[in-house]
Amino acid sequence: MGVVDEIKAQLDLVDYISQTVKLRRTGKNYIGFCPFHSNTRTPSFVVFPETQTWRCFGQCNEGGDLFGFVMKKEGWDFNETLRILAEKAGVTLSSQPRISEADVEARGSLIKVLDDAAQFYRSQLIETEAGAAALAYLRRRGLTDATIKIWGLGYAPSGWDELTKHLTRKGYTKDHLLRAGLLTERDDGDTHDKFRNRLMFPIRDTYGKMTGFGGRVLNPDDVPKYLNSPRTELFDKGRLLYGLDLARQEIRKAEHAVIVEGYMDVIGLHQAGFGNAVSPMGTALTEDQFKLLKKFTRSIILALDPDAAGEKATLRGLETARKTMDQDDQPTFDSRGLLHFEGRLKADIRVTTLPEGQDPDEIALADPEAWRRIAAEAKPVVVHVMETLAAAQDLNDAKVKREIAAQVLPLIEDVGDAVERDAYRQQLARLLRVDERSLVLANPIQRRARHTTEERSRTGIEASLNAITEKARSNRLLEEQALRLLVQDPYSLNELNRALGLLHVPQFGEEDFVESDFRQAFRVVLNSIRQDALSPKDYLAENLPDLFGPEDSNELIEKAPQPTVQKRLADQVRTALRIKRSHLDSRVQEILFLQSELEEKRYSDEEAEVLLTELIVQRRTLDEAAKSKLAGGDGAEERRPRPKHGIKGN
Repeated sequence: MGVVDEIKAQLDLVDYISQTVKLRRTGKNYIGFCPFHSNTRTPSFVVFPETQTWRCFGQCNEGGDLFGFVMKKEGWDFNETLRILAEKAGVTLSSQPRISEADVEARGSLIKVLDDAAQFYRSQLIETEAGAAALAYLRRRGLTDATIKIWGLGYAPSGWDELTKHLTRKGYTKDHLLRAGLLTERDDGDTHDKFRNRLMFPIRDTYGKMTGFGGRVLNPDDVPKYLNSPRTELFDKGRLLYGLDLARQEIRKAEHAVIVEGYMDVIGLHQAGFGNAVSPMGTALTEDQFKLLKKFTRSIILALDPDAAGEKATLRGLETARKTMDQDDQPTFDSRGLLHFEGRLKADIRVTTLPEGQDPDEIALADPEAWRRIAAEAKPVVVHVMETLAAAQDLNDAKVKREIAAQVLPLIEDVGDAVERDAYRQQLARLLRVDERSLVLANPIQRRARHTTEERSRTGIEASLNAITEKARSNRLLEEQALRLLVQDPYSLNELNRALGLLHVPQFGEEDFVESDFRQAFRVVLNSIRQDALSPKDYLAENLPDLFGPEDSNELIEKAPQPTVQKRLADQVRTALRIKRSHLDSRVQEILFLQSELEEKRYSDEEAEVLLTELIVQRRTLDEAAKSKLAGGDGAEERRPRPKHGIKGN
């Protein structure tokens, strides 16, 4: 994780802006008066928590992320903003030495060696007699060939150095393999393959980059049953969730994530049509894992094993979630009539009850409707914890009652709705057979707020805002892809803009980046071809680490394999068009929002119609360009005459 991403993970945009701007809650989003221009009549400043972005729909007509807000408000440059926000977030900015060319190459090779290892394991699974048993096991578990391919499943042969021999023939050294976690080194310095005679699961980060492997035994006598890569520069099990790279879009679509126990559970659920499942890979859920999830959803279903160990893991996971997920401070009055603030958990956490002896993948593959019912019947966390703690306990023992109340009451206080809190207190009082008033008196929880929010229900505004949010969710990935392609060859920016010119599309520039760190990185790319003191590659190696940190910038600079010139240009054109198309779609939604949902219209009906028509025409131009040969299409649109007047349809 680069320093910018680390800062954003620690500082919530809503919390930060609320320190100086009074915001009102509108469903999932917040609205207030813009701090950048004078206006006390119509709130036009909107903050989108899910995407951690903001936009003024009024006079400013600007937007961006946390860094963009601070830079505009304080008048600081990016480096000064980085320093101040890092201090607030508790992130250390170290002045690290410049990275040598050898280090850059080694970092790029580390990811490549894992990719090559995954290909080797896959070929062993599909093409060898030794892998037939592993393949048969996967098919007995109900996995299709398509699923096996999508997840890149493989087989590690039983020999002590099969992988080593294969990779060294490809030019990798033992140091490469040790750094990637593919070898085990004994005290005498001898090495052997870490994974042998195991079913192999490639483990990737949120965006699909290889980090390591998980291996399952095929021989029941072998131990341990599951073996993961050791901690490396890329692999840290507590900071990864298996399957999140393939699940993140479905999590957003379903508006909740399902956390299950293991690899096969995740894969089976995805194949059965439940693509919102992820796994902590057998470890206790960590704060870093919840931080990953809350970027995509605030609703989580825990579907861990129903045995004693599973229940303990669930309870630990719930406590971690309480510490990690955001809290919304709400005003309330105590028994003396004094105002104070209580933190309410801004998350919906539920727990399923799995049938004894059945795993999620078995249930979902055999009967998808049965799994759908199980997920739908997931109990609120308060109910689950109450029932779990009370099971097999002597509820006549006063000490037991006190211990259960001490664990459940904080969960009740996290509940945002006052009626629900009262209902849960009543339920707990009945369970423990105590007076409800004693539970109120026993609860010492009082929290001070950083800001207050006023709940409102405005269905129309929420729908419009969510439409804007949905469009913005993929922007960062598109911008990252565009930057990666430019970093591979900075001079290709000239080729890209020439191609866009031929397609009658505006040039690709800094204004096409919403994310502040990517905008700054684009400036670095642009400067790399404007200066002549260093080669562009060396200039990037010198300057990109200041933005992303050495590891992430190295991966950007040395991403392999390099595409052909023709393919790279097509990828660049296609990516640039998608970014511009996304911006146009967002602009259309914004105008509709302004006209239909804000208390005061910014444009007359005639002005809005003209603007929308212009945007739709521009969108048609982009759509036609996307079908051109320059963008990798068949060029059909190039042979089709353009309409001389107006447009037909959208």
